[in-house]
Amino acid sequence: MSLTFYWYPKCGTCRNAKKWLDKNQRSYKEIHIVENPPSKAELQDIYEKSNLELKKFFNTSGQKYRELGIKDKISTATEDELLELLASDGMLIKRPLLTDGENVTVGFKEEEYEKMWL
Repeated sequence: MSLTFYWYPKCGTCRNAKKWLDKNQRSYKEIHIVENPPSKAELQDIYEKSNLELKKFFNTSGQKYRELGIKDKISTATEDELLELLASDGMLIKRPLLTDGENVTVGFKEEEYEKMWL
C-alpha cells in the first residue's frame, strides 16, 4: 500500500509524524501541503474515506483560520463550500494528512499511527 503524506516542513507535528514513518520504515510520497494542496476532488475523496467530520480537516489553531473567521462559518456552510475553502489554501488543512487511498489519518498521534499504519 502506497502512502501519501501531505505535510508542512516547518510544522513540528508533521516532522514528528515523518520521523515515525521513517523509524517504522514506511515508504511514502511526500507532498508539501502549502505548495501543492490537495484539490477539492482529492479532499472530497479523502474526507469520504476518513469517517471523520469535515470540520476535523480544518487547522483550527492556524492564523489563516482565525483571520477568515471560519469558526463562525463552519456550522452554516455547506459541505461543498467547506471543501472549496480547504482546497483554496493548504494552511487551512490540519496536518499532517496521511492516506493510502482507503484509510486516512489527520494530525499525528503515535497510537493512531501504530493502529492504522503498522
